[in-house]
Amino acid sequence: MDLASYGQFILALAVVLALIGLLALGARRLGFGPRMAARGGQRRLAIVEVLPLDAKRRLVLVRRDGAEHLLLLGAMQDTVVETGIAAPSDPGPLAPSPRTSDPR
Repeated sequence: MDLASYGQFILALAVVLALIGLLALGARRLGFGPRMAARGGQRRLAIVEVLPLDAKRRLVLVRRDGAEHLLLLGAMQDTVVETGIAAPSDPGPLAPSPRTSDPR
């Protein structure tokens, strides 16, 4: 095989990958993708914060209908640590969290 054959192979591969990508985007726009929007446009469920503990475990704070729940997610087991935590007044999704001064 010469250099021209390799070039044709790379070009054909790029065209096929581009067609697969376009097909996936078209399918998603037609509604064949995952359904993310809630009924009525209002979301009832939100992930407030995620804290990785190690390579296999993380703490996740989930808000549902004004109450927050703390979950410990692991590789083999998921545990509810605390439930029914009163959610603070909604400062908005992009509002920065209050930070304390660094004692260093």
